[in-house]
Amino acid sequence: MSRLVSAATSPLSRRGFLVASAATGIVFGFSRVVAAIDPAVPGSIPAPTTGPSFDPTIWFGIDGDGLVTVNIIRAEMGQHVGTALARILADELEADWDKVRIVHVDSDPKWGLMVTGGSWSVWQTFPVFSEAGAAGRIALIEAGAKLMGTSPAACTARNGAVHAGGRSVSYGDIARSGAVARQFTADELGKLPVKPIAERRLIGKPVHDLDIDAKTNGTALYGIDAKVPGMVYARPKLPPTRNGSKVVLVDDSAAKKIPGYLRFLILDDPSNTVPGWVMVIATSTYAAIKATDALDVVWSGGTGIDVSEAMLQDHARALVAKPDGGIELDIVNAASAPAFDAAAATTIEQVYTTGTVLHFQLEPLNALAFEKDGVFEIHTGNQWQSLILPTLAKALGVAETKVVLRTYLLGGGFGRRLNGDYTIPAALATKALGKPIKMILTREDDARFDSVRSPSVQRLRMEFDGGGTIRAMEHHACAGWPTQVIAGPTLLAKTKAGGQYDPFAISGADHWYDVGHQKVRAVANDLANATFRPGWLRSVGPGWTNWALESFIDEAAHHSKQDPVAFRLKLLTGAGRNAGSAPNAIGGALRQAEVVRRAAAKAGWGATLPPGTGMGIATSFGQERDMPTWVACVARVAVDRKTGIVTVEKLTIVTDAGTIVDPDSALAQVQGGALWGLSMALHEGTEFVAGQVRDTNLDTYTPARIADVPVMDISFVESAYVPVGLGEPATTVVGPAIGNAIFAATGARLRHIPITPAAVLAALGGGDRAGSQPAG
Repeated sequence: MSRLVSAATSPLSRRGFLVASAATGIVFGFSRVVAAIDPAVPGSIPAPTTGPSFDPTIWFGIDGDGLVTVNIIRAEMGQHVGTALARILADELEADWDKVRIVHVDSDPKWGLMVTGGSWSVWQTFPVFSEAGAAGRIALIEAGAKLMGTSPAACTARNGAVHAGGRSVSYGDIARSGAVARQFTADELGKLPVKPIAERRLIGKPVHDLDIDAKTNGTALYGIDAKVPGMVYARPKLPPTRNGSKVVLVDDSAAKKIPGYLRFLILDDPSNTVPGWVMVIATSTYAAIKATDALDVVWSGGTGIDVSEAMLQDHARALVAKPDGGIELDIVNAASAPAFDAAAATTIEQVYTTGTVLHFQLEPLNALAFEKDGVFEIHTGNQWQSLILPTLAKALGVAETKVVLRTYLLGGGFGRRLNGDYTIPAALATKALGKPIKMILTREDDARFDSVRSPSVQRLRMEFDGGGTIRAMEHHACAGWPTQVIAGPTLLAKTKAGGQYDPFAISGADHWYDVGHQKVRAVANDLANATFRPGWLRSVGPGWTNWALESFIDEAAHHSKQDPVAFRLKLLTGAGRNAGSAPNAIGGALRQAEVVRRAAAKAGWGATLPPGTGMGIATSFGQERDMPTWVACVARVAVDRKTGIVTVEKLTIVTDAGTIVDPDSALAQVQGGALWGLSMALHEGTEFVAGQVRDTNLDTYTPARIADVPVMDISFVESAYVPVGLGEPATTVVGPAIGNAIFAATGARLRHIPITPAAVLAALGGGDRAGSQPAG
């Protein structure tokens, strides 16, 4: 998603940086949000003092007690992003970690692009927060030297104070003095002496997560907790289709018998986000739920009301088969590498598919909306404030400056809350009713209204010469395009020829293997786009592109009669376009080869295994070539030939994400991503029936349970390179590793996920039997 970030819209671009105390005037003039902590509580941080404070930038400030407040624009949904980002700044600042706190800020143009997705948060923020901390440290040292009557060269900063010989002055004392005044140009910022890696005291070290206490003692506030005096409650009556439905008749005679029912509203939505929605208003959530069930609504129209999963897949197959459709990506191919021709010695070709996947985040969608002093406030958890604000303004018929999103923790996001569509009905209802509206969707509503991960169809083809060398490879992928549908055409990627495509529906296919002439084509499933709103789900495109790619690479290895690990290493040469580049992809494919080697060695690749047990490997670079996270996974599975049940016994995962900023969170991210990859490979998935998803609750939609969790051996490559993303890459490698392991155990090749026991039995009983796996 880095393609959506530009210097013009992002606060993370390099800019002038003026350091000044409150006594001399804060250059940006932005106030800080500081929540007082009761000083009477033993061990607590004292409440902020009054008087001058040190506010060098919008990103952090220091008060008279030395309390450092770091402003966070990223959404917190369990990944402890605030702790990770705060430690980057605090490390360079040489702050006392016990005096650091975080504030998740509300939407405001001054923050620039507010989005949490794509595994970007640490990667994008690291340079800016490093520079901000370094600039603050230098300014504090200069001011501290002045207060102590010595030279800056004689001073050092450490643990929230400036030291010179046996004397010191705390950051709080410096802030109170009003003595700090220092200006840095953009060029000077880029040349600031950041700390050597050996002197880091917070980055990569174990620290207490700053939000753990609130999350565990019950004081943390999620969107579903938001409330204001005088609010009423709402639940939507959802139309039969996501697009195009119109209300013909509403009969609320049965709803009127529900105690607490107040009325219904037919929403008029100029933004066309929630066409055909009827909102039921009541005095409690329970009453709203019961009254909505009792409300009788008749709709007309609607797009895709007869669409099924089979229709979506068949349509995608037809689109992939058309040679003149879709958009071919710009890939630099070697001049000597021809495209496909009749001279090939052998050719292999396969089709891979994936089913529809729901988000099913723990906290169902919700929003509290009301108007105050001419400004509409929307209280909710959201991952992409900058995307939904213009839509809210259009729906309400007001300027964007008249809408603000108040920030709350998210009880799970996984990409669902990148699409802020759920804020629109609450906002429209409060405008129509003239009082605060708290809308909460039931689990079933949430599933039906989900921006699902689109089903996909992919065709891959590879050509070999007489010596077994790969001459050419093609990858064609068709799915719904979330960016096109939700964010609009202006955020699509563009080719040199002027074609536009959704990078999040094809990323991952532009891999780092040397395969001769390479062609990658992205095809939009227009039927999917019209039937539902395809969404971003953890790992987005690579969730299906890497399933096909790594399954196909495994098939190519067996076709060539080579070990799957050795085959991959042979293709990961780091030559030509796969050499990598500074600053984010130094080392290129050679780093991907290294994680493959390590994962195979740690897993015991090549060892003799019991009958019905096999190992499979898969690897990935994450989501984007310009910020690769190298990851490899070896899955060991056991297959019950009588039932078709696949048991994942162990996952061995090695990741190279550059500098690891927050070790605990990094481990948790890989664990969570890997388990979701396992869940989507074997357990979860739904299908469209009559334009709606079939499964709407966890009785029939069955993600992996605790009993399905395998042994996990997770490790990281120690690295000083640029920190990149960790939220999504592990999700992409587990599915193909499992599929390849099933083949190793049984000789049966599965090319669709989720892999059901029935599909395994069908493959074992005469389906595709591609032979046995070489050693490993």
